[in-house]
Amino acid sequence: MKTIGMIGGMSWESSIEYYRLVNEEVKRQLGGLHSAQCLMYSVDFEEIERYQHQGDWEKATDVMIDAAQRLEKGGADFVVICTNTMHKMADEVQAAISIPLLHIVDATAQAVKSKGIGKVGLLGTRFTMEGEFYGSRLKTHGLDVVIPDTVDREIVHRIIYHELVLGKILTSSSKEFQRIIQTLQKNGAEGIVLGCTEIGLLVKQKDNILPVIDTTVVHALAAVDVALENKNIEDFLQG
Repeated sequence: MKTIGMIGGMSWESSIEYYRLVNEEVKRQLGGLHSAQCLMYSVDFEEIERYQHQGDWEKATDVMIDAAQRLEKGGADFVVICTNTMHKMADEVQAAISIPLLHIVDATAQAVKSKGIGKVGLLGTRFTMEGEFYGSRLKTHGLDVVIPDTVDREIVHRIIYHELVLGKILTSSSKEFQRIIQTLQKNGAEGIVLGCTEIGLLVKQKDNILPVIDTTVVHALAAVDVALENKNIEDFLQG
């Protein structure tokens, strides 16, 4: 079994989900008392959030590179960044380490295409929804992407940073997300990518008509497939 190196803490609420999911999946596949061989380096999200909203992506990149290098030195065989937004600097992180990085968008694109979906609605932080680093990578896998309008993007962004990363799960916010998802459906979305690792704490498949692709689940299960050598990271690049 390969050792998974996880960069967590963004937020720690979703990092808990990653840890739970990888261990449950290893046990499901191998049985008995098996659990995942993994390392997690958890950053201080207060620092990361400040860099994000100041637009200081250079400092944020330095933090991610440092975390990845620590994991490599600790014996990780590959790295997963346990958040969508910080894949903004995934290429820089990969260039700074000699072990591979399993990109969340590649794993997500494969999951979307396995459902026969060609056009997805993307929900995430403002940085993820508006940034080329995410939507463009989905498009390289042959997917069309639609995002909410400006007002709804701000609502999604606010709920993530003022509620979900603090562990607040509000019914009123769940209804807002359902409304936004319905609008994305009207704009042609055939499925919804939860492009923020906290959104899955709020948005559940049972509450929505469209297929919901939870990137936290998809990424964690992909990491297990790589760790157990069911797949290579290159397989996800091919979609």
